[in-house]
Amino acid sequence: MIISLLLLLSLPASMPGTLVSFSSILLKNADIVGANDVANSFGTSVSSRSLTMKQAMLVAAVCEFSGSVSVGSRVADTIRTKIVDPHHYDSSPGVLLLVMMCTIMSSSLFLTFATRHGLPVSTTHSLIGGLVGAATASIGITKINWGWHGVSQIFAAWIIAPLIAGCMGFVLFMFTKNFILTKPTAVRRAFYSIPFYTYLTVGALTMLLVWKGIHTINLSTRDIVISVFATATGMTLLQIFFLLPFLWTRIMHEDWTLKWYHVFQGPLLLWRSPPPPTPAGFTKPRIRDYYQGHLTREELNHLRTSETLLQSIQTPDGQLPDLDRDDEWILPPPAQTPPKTPPGRFEPRASSEFIPPRPDGSWNSPKVMAWKVNRVLLRGLEKDVVAMQKRNNILNWDLEDMHARSAHYDNRAEYMYSALQILTAATASFVHGANDVSNAVAPFTTAYQVWSSGEIPQFVAIPIWILVVGGACIVSWFLYGACECNHGAYGDEAVFTRIYYAVHYGSYGGRRAGKWGLEMY
Repeated sequence: MIISLLLLLSLPASMPGTLVSFSSILLKNADIVGANDVANSFGTSVSSRSLTMKQAMLVAAVCEFSGSVSVGSRVADTIRTKIVDPHHYDSSPGVLLLVMMCTIMSSSLFLTFATRHGLPVSTTHSLIGGLVGAATASIGITKINWGWHGVSQIFAAWIIAPLIAGCMGFVLFMFTKNFILTKPTAVRRAFYSIPFYTYLTVGALTMLLVWKGIHTINLSTRDIVISVFATATGMTLLQIFFLLPFLWTRIMHEDWTLKWYHVFQGPLLLWRSPPPPTPAGFTKPRIRDYYQGHLTREELNHLRTSETLLQSIQTPDGQLPDLDRDDEWILPPPAQTPPKTPPGRFEPRASSEFIPPRPDGSWNSPKVMAWKVNRVLLRGLEKDVVAMQKRNNILNWDLEDMHARSAHYDNRAEYMYSALQILTAATASFVHGANDVSNAVAPFTTAYQVWSSGEIPQFVAIPIWILVVGGACIVSWFLYGACECNHGAYGDEAVFTRIYYAVHYGSYGGRRAGKWGLEMY
């Protein structure tokens, strides 16, 4: 709010090329919204290793864009007209254009700073504050709609929405924990509970689409209810028909020959022949170990006792050993210093450990050029975020102790929920696209209307091309995770680090439950 107020006061009364400048700011604001918020949806899927970061980004790109284009206009209208009445600027439409530009500019500046330093801020809070500040500087604080249908409703939603989502998430997880995960038959119970959770998730998403996404057809309450229940029932039946036989064969029958495309065989998998013995020297594929690398309480106590003894040992230079480095231990000095990186070659760093090394050849060879493109544009997609979190001493607190205190459940039961977790994450991503695209396109829509007509119209529907541009910019967030994650704080990596704790312990999820509350472990 302060940033937007200062920006508006510092701008001249007339600015040439305002819409052109505004368009570039729109692009910046939309993709910084994606860089800050998109990981909220898929952080649990990545931190629990249900998806790799690359897979999560690709799925999120589709869901974010679909949500912004299909449902974004309804949400955008709230910010565009209900915080400040545009008709306060009827006598000077150009000032309204500048107000909207300062709103997005201030939001972009603050979000860039917050995302760069891994601060858990809200893009909606930033935009509302920017709009209130710019409106205060232009028409005065008394002209802002502070009533229930304006700012007060948004303020209340910041408290009510996390509480509701947090309570729902608490109830769902406690039910799953006490009636499924802690039971001796946890695997079978998890298997039979999947359709129930799928029905809830698909029903919620369908309700959003039918209730808020359809603009050209006026549906009655009866039509909406029928659409929601019919779609949820149909999708659940498809899952029972195809996915559940696949999971049963893979987990209960331990069929190591099963491939992902066998899911389309559906019930025929139940009559599949038993798998043959594994050949000599062949490593049998196993269910992913979700607790790999995490110590129990006894193991952690033993390790820290050993570390305490090691800390009493002085290194040759008289300094205490740096035990926070997980890849360095107290060893005798090497016989010789390793050679430095040859000139012109890329020196590996912590942020580039998961990028393939530079291939041999001249700088303009196809292999080297392809490697450079991958390094610049797709850098964030190649990161093992879960492993890198252990190297981030600023954000990880006492991560080992948290894992040691957490309960361990049957690994096969947790695997049953992998597909469901991806579905819930995709749903949350879709809702995020529908909600947060308004942060970018709502002020721009108002400015575009003023620029194109020279006046403030009574009501104009948000053009579909603006939603498309906003959605496309939001899904370009992965470039930030790719190019600016060197310090483990920019873009998705910082948010993934925060969500990593929530998925295991729920302590952080309480504060951000509005976006994570419905995520299953």
